[in-house]
Amino acid sequence: MPGVEPQHRSESLALTALALEELGGAVGGIGKIHRAVSDRVFSGVRLGVGPPVVPIKQLHDVISGAIYAAVGGSATAGGSVAGYLLARSHAEPVRPSETARGAVLLAILQGLRGDTLEAERSPLATPMAIRVGGRAVAPERAELAAEFPNATDRVVVFLHGLVESEYAWRLGGRPTYGERLAEDLGGTPVDIRYNTGRHISENGESLSGLLAELVANWPVEVKQIALVGHSMGGLVARSACHRAERAGEYWVRRVHHIVCLGSPHYGAPLEQVVHYASAALHVLPETRPIGRLLRRRSAGIRDLRRGSLVDEDWRDRNADALLAAAASEVPLLAGAVHCFVSAGIIASPRNPLGALLGDGLVLAPSASGRRGSKRIGFRDEDGAHLPSAHHFTLLNHDTVYEYLRGWLSGPTILPN
Repeated sequence: MPGVEPQHRSESLALTALALEELGGAVGGIGKIHRAVSDRVFSGVRLGVGPPVVPIKQLHDVISGAIYAAVGGSATAGGSVAGYLLARSHAEPVRPSETARGAVLLAILQGLRGDTLEAERSPLATPMAIRVGGRAVAPERAELAAEFPNATDRVVVFLHGLVESEYAWRLGGRPTYGERLAEDLGGTPVDIRYNTGRHISENGESLSGLLAELVANWPVEVKQIALVGHSMGGLVARSACHRAERAGEYWVRRVHHIVCLGSPHYGAPLEQVVHYASAALHVLPETRPIGRLLRRRSAGIRDLRRGSLVDEDWRDRNADALLAAAASEVPLLAGAVHCFVSAGIIASPRNPLGALLGDGLVLAPSASGRRGSKRIGFRDEDGAHLPSAHHFTLLNHDTVYEYLRGWLSGPTILPN
């Protein structure tokens, strides 16, 4: 599997190069804001003073332009030097991507710019892979047998959300859902890490291919698969199943549960606000650099505006168009039980703030697959709501685990 072969370029130096290049770009953006503001100021002064202000403005523009060019150019050049060193360097003994802190940093970078990193073939754009102890595991029979010596015929696949890695499931330092399910139900947890800056449909395609290989090479015959996704992870799971079902893939017939924890099936309000804000900021020259910065957000983030699961939602479309066509309606996987958990910062359902804030990132109707009169098909008895909790609480919480264990053990058993 190409994605898990040793990389010839250093992740550490790639991080250094990216930081310096971004600094250069930030300086350039500040310079453009400065220029736009000074143009307005000098225009006002000229109305009162007249032509004598022109040489002063020209001198100001030359000096300030030279300063910003020197600072930004130095940072960019530093990035180029780091890139040269990167190409000549040897791979470090332990890559940042294989450590908990490094994985967190890379997850944030990928969430924000993962699509660009992948297009540039950066070593920071790590491909989707099974992870054990931070290391990527090839879905080959010998390696899977070595890494999962106690593999069972029940596989529980965990998919993290935007700007997260598989370490996110360890929130609070408690045992993960997967570890607890292995002990209580005998399921084998499999953690997946992926580049959340890619389109959700692209990650869905990668997940489908990865699970096909996993099922074909698993140490024992796979009889049941459960997919558990937090936030974007739930959407990636649905996208993969939809693609696999249409293609007649074998692995998808083994999926018996799909559990979405705080997944924005009908979009996330924060991305919706950013989309319109970037358009508004693009109008004036003083704020245009900020608008451009917001428009650099990744394809994965943009997909969260409407909960887009398929290629048709973004291919050959203007991502910055103020009004976009509605996202495609993607049906739930036939034959599988679909469960969801939403959360709310406000404890009381009667408090109107609860409807506005949701869990801080996703509103309860979107997490439960509802928008006005539209429904994606979740049954009420297969859903739950966690009050006085935020979006990331869903990653590791005793009540959520009780729901999860009840659903995956067979008949739905809800905690009191």
